Amino acid sequence: MPRPPGHGPGFEVRRQKIIDIAASLFAQQGYAATSINDLGRAVGLAKGALYYYIGSKENLLVEIQSRVMGPLLSRARQIADLDMDPLLRLRLLSESLLTIIFRRLDHIWVYEHDYRSLSGDELKTLLAQRSDFEQLISDLLSQAMEQGMFRTMSPRLATLQFLNLHNHTYQWVKPDGQWDAQFLSHEYCATLFRGFGAPDHALPKVEKQAQEFKRDRPGLPLDPEAEWEATAG
Repeated sequence: MPRPPGHGPGFEVRRQKIIDIAASLFAQQGYAATSINDLGRAVGLAKGALYYYIGSKENLLVEIQSRVMGPLLSRARQIADLDMDPLLRLRLLSESLLTIIFRRLDHIWVYEHDYRSLSGDELKTLLAQRSDFEQLISDLLSQAMEQGMFRTMSPRLATLQFLNLHNHTYQWVKPDGQWDAQFLSHEYCATLFRGFGAPDHALPKVEKQAQEFKRDRPGLPLDPEAEWEATAG
């Protein structure tokens, strides 16, 4: 939601904080079970003042979904456009997806559980974004099959396996635990790539390429919310 005319930067800082708190409440209680009064108490605002910042409860859900899907889809498109082999791009995309899961656990919970509470054009937009993200993964998997890196199988089934392994991470991962996004991406891709029929010698090569890629692109290039000026090549 754009900032209303005449509001200074403090308005946006407060609004973003409200979205953070809403994501936490929705993750704990569920979107439907969280009332505007609940949210108002949590942020210290009366109902009228709260609506002044957020417009509507559904708009909060839109903002939370956008915080996940907007940067993730943008980063995935950049990775897909790199002039590199599909296994490396899948490995980089995997780490990018896990990075945002680690970064925004509350948002991911709401993203996975409450998106059906959206309606109309907002729901259509989100579903289209999800479809675009899945298609990027499917295209990379298909390229790997066409180039003989993976055995031939249904790209749709391979895509679902990729997503299921990654997308359930939010249910158990601890951001301050023993595993980070890089480690889990390495392990997940090793499991998936072997299952998809990649030869054993391909896995250490992909991991070496991934580390070289990140070394040559400073500033957390796989973080969907970070600036990234890298060009393909």
